[in-house]
Amino acid sequence: MKYVLSLGVLVLAGAVMMHAQTQKPAQSAAPRPVTSDRTTAAPRFTAAGELIRPTDFREWSFVTAGLGMTYNQPTSAARTPNFTNVWVNPSSHQAFVKTGQWPDKTMLILEIRASSSEGSINKGGHFQTNLVVIEAAVKDEARFPGKWAYFDFGRDMKPQVQALPVTERCYACHSENGAVDNTFVQFYPTLLEVAERMGTLRPSYTSTPAAH
Repeated sequence: MKYVLSLGVLVLAGAVMMHAQTQKPAQSAAPRPVTSDRTTAAPRFTAAGELIRPTDFREWSFVTAGLGMTYNQPTSAARTPNFTNVWVNPSSHQAFVKTGQWPDKTMLILEIRASSSEGSINKGGHFQTNLVVIEAAVKDEARFPGKWAYFDFGRDMKPQVQALPVTERCYACHSENGAVDNTFVQFYPTLLEVAERMGTLRPSYTSTPAAH
C-alpha cells in the first residue's frame, strides 16, 4: 500500500514538472522609455528668471567652430587666437534642418577655449586648450520682448545668470548681422546650405565682407 502511494506521488510530481516546463515564460514588462534632457534640452530658468547653465551641452548638436574670430577690426598686435565652439539643442537643430528656421525655445551655447600651437607631437597649427568662457543665446517669444536674449556665464562659470541688458551690443549685432533670425548661420556651413535651399536667409544678408 505504501509502495502504491509513493508511486502515485512520484507520478503526480512528474506531471507537475512537465506542465511547468511546457508553459511559456511570462512576458516581462516592456521597458519604460528613457527620457533625456539631451533630446529636447529646452532652456530652463529659475524662479527668479535666471537661465540655468546646461551641463550636457557638449552632447547637443555641434554646428561650428571658429579660430581667432573677431567682429571688430583686429589690432596689429599679435595675439594667440581663441577657438569658438557652438552647440544647439537637438530638437531645434532637427527643426532647422527641416524648415530653415529656429523654433521657439531654441538655445545655442558658445564655448570659448584658448589655443596652443606647441604640445605633444604637434608641429604646426593650433589645438584647443583650457576653457575661457561659456555664453548662450535663447529664443523665447513669451519671455523676451525681442524674442532672443543673451547670457554670459562668466569666467567663473556661474550655474545660472540673468539675461544681459538689452543695451548690450550683442543684441544689435545679432539683429543687424544674423543671417537667419538673429543667429550667425553664415558661420555654420551645414546650416547655411539649409537656409539657402529653404530661402530663409535674411533679405538684407550678404556674404560679401564689409569694406574697411
